[in-house]
Amino acid sequence: MPPAPRGLSGIQPSGILHLGNYFGAIRQHIALQDTHPTNAFFFLADYHAITTLRDPAALRANVLDSAITYLALGLDPARAVLFRQSEVPEVVELAWLLATVTGMGLLERAHSYKDKTAKGIEANLGLFSYPVLMAADIILFDTNIVPVGKDQKQHLEMTRDIAIKFNHAYGETFVIPEERISESLAVIPGLDGQKMSKSYGNTIEIFGDEKTLHKKIMGIVMDSRTPAEPKPAADKHLALQLLKL
Repeated sequence: MPPAPRGLSGIQPSGILHLGNYFGAIRQHIALQDTHPTNAFFFLADYHAITTLRDPAALRANVLDSAITYLALGLDPARAVLFRQSEVPEVVELAWLLATVTGMGLLERAHSYKDKTAKGIEANLGLFSYPVLMAADIILFDTNIVPVGKDQKQHLEMTRDIAIKFNHAYGETFVIPEERISESLAVIPGLDGQKMSKSYGNTIEIFGDEKTLHKKIMGIVMDSRTPAEPKPAADKHLALQLLKL
């Protein structure tokens, strides 16, 4: 009997986890432990986080908070594995090997890199080579299925490209992973209407302080039309989109 397919995904502890993390990724992660019991793996990507977070104390606190949040949201250690990326040194070793078969052109096309540098985030090598490290995260564990948000679709395609190129150069070495994306969810909007992201400072935390959350919600710009005026695009309003979620 062939082994059960393995599911794996991760999340960056670069800040306090928010609704975008939950609806875009974590909810799928928790569901995976039901469909792939004992073969669901999730990691806290602290190596990825240091591309934007340089405070060691803050990173350690975020890792712990993220682990607690996963448990609070329903991750069951008896049915799934939760680990810290930096606890597995083979990840960065493999990333270097993968880098030797990864073309610059592939990395230059990464939407995430372009978006973050356009927002003023420093264009360092870590940020640029993010997809290579992500590929190592996935294929090191012979992963079959990767549940991700739509914003990570390109990175999964790049992972597949990198793994296929490595296999072509050195023989059949790695499993080629398949993505699992919830098509019912678009990008989760932040307080400013852009993608909700810790990098953009527009998040609503899952377990945030009540007063802080209240201030954030009350700061959302509302529709200035009177109740009597027609509102053909009311369902596109930011507050209603968040309320629906």
